[in-house]
Amino acid sequence: MGPLIPNGVIGGGWDFVIAILLGVAFGFILEASGFSSSRNLAGVFYGYNFVVLRVFFTALIVAMVGLLYFDYVGWLNLSQIFILPTFLTPMIVGGIIMGVGFVIGGFCPGTSFTGIAIGKLDALFFTIGLYLGIFGFSLAYPLFENFFTSGDLGNVTLMEITGIPAPYFAVAFTVVALAAFWGTMFIEKRVRKNMKQYKF
Repeated sequence: MGPLIPNGVIGGGWDFVIAILLGVAFGFILEASGFSSSRNLAGVFYGYNFVVLRVFFTALIVAMVGLLYFDYVGWLNLSQIFILPTFLTPMIVGGIIMGVGFVIGGFCPGTSFTGIAIGKLDALFFTIGLYLGIFGFSLAYPLFENFFTSGDLGNVTLMEITGIPAPYFAVAFTVVALAAFWGTMFIEKRVRKNMKQYKF
């Protein structure tokens, strides 16, 4: 059955409409989850708020189990889903750069737009910096092109790399996520207690 557009269930002209609707829904969920607040977002790095970890782990588990179930009952063909190519080294470097920016600015690219939507000035400045960075990288791309395409592993998944079947991997990932939920709950309590004690 799915994906719907490649299989002709929905016409190709609906792709942008669906993208807009999904974007609006995603932004609404981000705002409802408290992701428009830089304090909530940066809190995961300081140990006093792990809402980012919980929301994204929950989203990953729901999507992962849902895709496997849909594939099992024949509603979805996993082979038709696009998998982003992995360029290992540049992705690691990019993740570090984004992580540093996340800590400093308190936003990631998506949540900065959520902050702008509700009038956050810090989100506006973060987004301006985001576009300046994109513009600067575009100008300097010829200097980084070889590095940008290095470490190409192709369209691989963690299941292919580890050799673990998808259902077992889903179970293991769910267990890890539940353990993270439990562990971060105690970290939050300890850090918030210390913050109250020292009046941070």
